[in-house]
Amino acid sequence: MIHTGKMDIVRHKEIARDVFEMTVIGQHTTAMNQPGQFVHIKVSDHHEPLLRRPISICSIDQDTLEFTMIYRVDGRGTKLLSEKRPGDTIDVMGPLGNGFPVVATPDIHAWLIGGGIGVPPLYELAKRLSESGVKLTIVLGFQSADDVFYEEQFRELGETYVTTVDGSHGLGGFVTDQMALFEQKPAIYYSCGPHAMLHAVEQALPDVPGYLSYEQRMGCGIGACFACVCPTTTGNGDYVKVCLDGPVFPAGVIA
Repeated sequence: MIHTGKMDIVRHKEIARDVFEMTVIGQHTTAMNQPGQFVHIKVSDHHEPLLRRPISICSIDQDTLEFTMIYRVDGRGTKLLSEKRPGDTIDVMGPLGNGFPVVATPDIHAWLIGGGIGVPPLYELAKRLSESGVKLTIVLGFQSADDVFYEEQFRELGETYVTTVDGSHGLGGFVTDQMALFEQKPAIYYSCGPHAMLHAVEQALPDVPGYLSYEQRMGCGIGACFACVCPTTTGNGDYVKVCLDGPVFPAGVIA
């Protein structure tokens, strides 16, 4: 069920360079049952900016009716959002989209691969997989040490590796550089990040079932505006809407 309405901000802080963690409380949280979904946020109380901003759900607490989002400031809308303070309210629409299927098979081995602002939706997934007894290997990629966040939170859930492109923190290079060093392949993998990273992950694990969450510019968030369409691999000119059909798709679906 999709809810639309005001939610109260209970915590809000910068956790890395231009990256903010916001926790809100309200009844919307009762409908959040699937890791990997997102919400659409109205960033101001005025008509401008007109469009809402899609932000991934990072973690969910049904007991307190709180959920947490992590977003990066990269434009006017998210800059306005970053100026909100605890006690303020925001207009939230969600949960939206289809998230990650949680494989609840104890002792199987799963890889979680995240890049940049694609890391947050993997956190709730990691919690649920860990609770189910799934063995996790987690690889998180960032540009530099200033951009790293949630490293310790993920370490509490599984074996975690952090990579930075400039080598200033953790392992140097891209996430796929480190994946190539692992001798044992997983039974399943989950990934979220830039399109080029997801394509590289698919190529590195061609025979392993996986689920990929795509980052795409969106307008309406409910499949009406066709702003977020992506071509598929069918070869028939078929397209999918990332906001409605995704953002999570099985590996091999998106071209």
